[in-house]
This record gives sequence, structure tokens and C-alpha cells, in this order.
Amino acid sequence: MAEEQEKKTFDWLPEGMEALADGEYDAIIMGTGLKECVISGLLSVQGMRVLHMDRNDYYGADCASLNLTNLYKKFNAGNPPDNIGSNRDFNVDLIPKFIMACGNLTKMLLHTKVTRYLEFKSIEGSFVYKGGKILKVPATPEEALKSPLMGLFEKRRFRNFLLYIDAYDETKPETHKGRDLTVMTMKQLYEEFGLVPDTHQFISHAMCLQLDETHMNQPALATVKELQIYCYSLSRYGTSPYIYPVYGLGGLPEGFSRLCAIHGGTFMLNRDVDEIQYNDKGEAIGVRSGNEMARAKFVVGDPSYFPKEKVRATGQIVRCICFLNHPIPNCGDQESAQIIIPGPQVGRKNDIFVCSLSNSHQVTAQGVYIAIVSTKMEGENPDKEVVPGLALLGHIMQRFTTVVTTYEPVGDGNSDKSYISSSFDASSHFEGDVDDLLSLYKRITGKDLDMNINADSVEADY
Repeated sequence: MAEEQEKKTFDWLPEGMEALADGEYDAIIMGTGLKECVISGLLSVQGMRVLHMDRNDYYGADCASLNLTNLYKKFNAGNPPDNIGSNRDFNVDLIPKFIMACGNLTKMLLHTKVTRYLEFKSIEGSFVYKGGKILKVPATPEEALKSPLMGLFEKRRFRNFLLYIDAYDETKPETHKGRDLTVMTMKQLYEEFGLVPDTHQFISHAMCLQLDETHMNQPALATVKELQIYCYSLSRYGTSPYIYPVYGLGGLPEGFSRLCAIHGGTFMLNRDVDEIQYNDKGEAIGVRSGNEMARAKFVVGDPSYFPKEKVRATGQIVRCICFLNHPIPNCGDQESAQIIIPGPQVGRKNDIFVCSLSNSHQVTAQGVYIAIVSTKMEGENPDKEVVPGLALLGHIMQRFTTVVTTYEPVGDGNSDKSYISSSFDASSHFEGDVDDLLSLYKRITGKDLDMNINADSVEADY
């Protein structure tokens, strides 16, 4: 009891204020979204003293997984119907995303050994929308030869293109076949292999996971590397390149939080930040919550914790969470799938993403399927934006629609010691968000995160 009453005092504490937790830290992190939790885990492993706060009483912030009651409460939808299943059967992601099996997020999970807290299952199917039909993305060069996505001669050209991509090694000029991909654009590379625009579109959007057409006139190397990761991930699991944690994405931030706690980090849920405090140079030096204060060398957080002048809006995203009593039609009755609708296929600039999950990943009750449709807003009417995606789902039992404004930091954080993550993008995978996370880590620490780890298996515990 004596220890509880003995509050730490510091010279910097104003009269009437008390120390928040231990008072002094290396880093104060605000929000328990995935990016913030990864950062707190990585910093604490390096020996930094970390205070991690969240205004919510659950982990995950905007990317939390909610049970049935909390989901209906969040959308003010009343009480869940009795026939849909029990509360504990549901773990519904607010921002649903799949993980590239051999991509950078998997490397981070392995690098930090967070995989030991989680169980993963592969996603059963990867599809693309073309000419009004849902078509399977070929998993192998052999499968490409049978795909209805292309005509007979185009299939052979596509196969030759894939064989070139598979053999290409940036460090081995003999694999380049005379092509300098740091200069040649992606459009030129496609044309070199005689591929038609429809095939460019399908490869770029469904395999390279490009969100629009801007990459076509940029050097091909970055896009080719993305295609290699897709093909490598696909060969690892066979059905699709994606994996997903059993019980939902909420396990990811919790796993990294656990890593931070094991290394001495302090967590405070249900505790809002009333004010970020700055010194005369404009550098963040700590936070105030009620009548308690803590100091740190720098602060990290999602855009919602920072003053408006520190962030700028980058657009809006509409996400539609739908409950179905059947798998998505025309996907081979698969329990889980991703469908990418390239924007140009439906007269849009931005792609529409559809992903579906079910009881096989322990996120719904038996017989209930979740389908989420998401895209970047191009007009004023959110319902109209997602129509092409909703049209693929068949009968919808219940639907929750959310529109969020996305933000990015104005500065890099070095001058004001305020390191801010960007909002999650509209895609149904983490690749773009992991790029932001790696950038955030470099801005904070001044060095690149070591990603030289084999991402062959999330079952391993290194």
C-alpha cells in the first residue's frame, strides 16, 4: 500500500499535477493500432522505456476486431438478432486486410517472433473481375494456360512474361536479358512481351496490387519486385498468396503489445490524451491526461491524437461490412477469398476490393459469412461507390457502412519530435501500409529495419 501512495515527483511537474505512470520515458505512443503497436514492440526490444496509451478500452484502435455486441453498438444498429449466432463467435475487423504470405508484414512478425502468439490460415482464393465475370487469378504458369482471362496466344505470352519475372534478379545482369528496369517503364515491359492492355490491367491490379495506373509510366523495377513477392507467396501456399490470423486481425496489435510489455513497456487503455506538450522550440516533450503528465524524448501516434496543423487529409474511404448466409457466388463456394475489381473495368479511377471470411478463420458463427467491400471515394455518395462490389455478393442479411477521412503527416517528425503514422489505405492487403510503417520506423530511429529474414513460414519460431 505504501508503494501505491508514493507518487513519483519531478522538477518539471507543475503544482497540482501528478506523474502519469512512471513519469519519464524514452517514447510515448498514442493509439494501439497495428502500426503503433509494431513500433512500441520494436522500440522496447531495443531497450527503450515506452508508455503506450489508447483512448479506447480495447486494443487495435481503428483496426480492432469487434464481437457482435460491440459491432452493433459502434454502428448504432440496436441489438444483434438472435438467429445470427452468439457474441463470442464473432471477431469482425473494422479494417479488413489480408497478409501477403511472404511479404514485409510476415517478415516483421517473424523478426519479432510475434508469430508465436498467433495462428494463421491461408485464404482460399484470389480473384479478379473482368468483363462482368469473377475469374480466378492463375496460381502457376500452367494454370495460366487454362485461364479464361486470356486468349490462346496471349496465354503463351503471359507465361513467357511470368518465366522472365521468376528468373529476374536485380544483382545478376544475365537475367535482365538486355532490359534495364530502372529506366524501362512498366508499360514498355508489358509491350516488350506483346501483352495486350487487358492483361496489363489484370497483372498490375490483381497481382502487383497497384491501386491505379500511375505505375505504368514509372520505371518497372518496383512493380516487378511486387509481382515477384506475389508469385513467391502464391507458390508457398498454392491457393492464394494471402494468409490471415485465426480470430481476426485484432490479434496482431495485441501480439506486438505483448512483445512490448515483456520488454518493460507500460500500457494504459481507456486513457485519452488531453494535450501533447511542446517546448519553446516546438518539440514534443510529453503528454497530459487529466491532472497527470508524462515526459518523453519523442511521441508517436496515429493522426487522431495530433493537432490539425500536424496532418493533412488525403481523401475518404468507404467500407461496407456485410453479413451473408452463403459464400460469395461464382467463387467456387470458397470459405475465404479476395476479389479485386480494377477501377477501369467499372469506369472508375480507383480499384474496388472485396474480401470474404467465415467460420473457418473463427471470425463468424457457423453458416455466417462476412464480406467487406472497400474503395477510395471518388464522388459524394458512398453507397454508389461500392455498388459494383455489392452486386457480386448475392443476398445480404445485414450491412454496416462507414466513411472515413484519411490523413498523413505534414512533416517527417524530426523537427517537432512528433512521429505520425498515415491512415490505413482502401486496399484489402497490408503492402502499402507496411511501407508507411517502415518509413515511420526509419524516421524515428534513423535506420532501416533489418528485413533480411526468410518469410517462408509463419509456423516457424526462430
